[in-house]
Amino acid sequence: RKKNQTRNFLLVGGLILLILAGGLILRVRYIRNSKAALQIEKDQSENLLLNILPADIAKALKEKGKADARDFDLVSILFTDFKSFTQASEKLTAAELVNEIHTCFEAFDSIMEKYGVEKIKTIGDAYMAAGGLPIPSADSAQNTIKAALEMQAFIMKRKAERDDSGKPAFQMRAGIHTGPIVAGIVGVKKFQYDIWGDSVNTASRMESAGEVGNVNISQATYRLVKDNPTFNFISRGKIEVKGKGEMEMYYA
Repeated sequence: RKKNQTRNFLLVGGLILLILAGGLILRVRYIRNSKAALQIEKDQSENLLLNILPADIAKALKEKGKADARDFDLVSILFTDFKSFTQASEKLTAAELVNEIHTCFEAFDSIMEKYGVEKIKTIGDAYMAAGGLPIPSADSAQNTIKAALEMQAFIMKRKAERDDSGKPAFQMRAGIHTGPIVAGIVGVKKFQYDIWGDSVNTASRMESAGEVGNVNISQATYRLVKDNPTFNFISRGKIEVKGKGEMEMYYA
């Protein structure tokens, strides 16, 4: 009887230990899986933040909860705009229009990444980017011009393809000006990295004063890249600019 009692006690004890061990293993697995899921969510949030903001701005927001505005002495601001956008959009359904804009802007985003130019924002059919921030670079002006030329090449190729299939297509103007700006984040909801200053207004004027298929640059930008053999500049002389008088311009 004693032997049977001892054996039963050992069996019950062993069974309890097995149950406890099984529960511990399940608990460890649960914690491990929870940590993995949290890490995935953290990585997704991190990638989303980096997709919206420059890396150093995102880092400052995470560490301090805010990012101070900064002055930049030399930034090349790029503006593009589709000519006769309203007329072209009238020939497309809303879904087709959005899809076509998305196709173009998706290509532009890839080009910006290729040349290290920071996309700032899109406003309707306008695309705005800047070279030389948030990290200043000696070759930012030439990289911004290269990006603009590649954007024009994409749009012209896209137009040829859509013309062949009888579909309406966009044509684009592009303008660049280089000068000082202030960059930072404003607001606390749906915040966005943006830039301000007279240089931004001048870059917008370069775009509106340009012609379809060309990249129109200011004299300030031209002076920085005029000796670069990569480009073949064409002087346009002095062009009247709204609110600024006559300005020297060049096609890159």
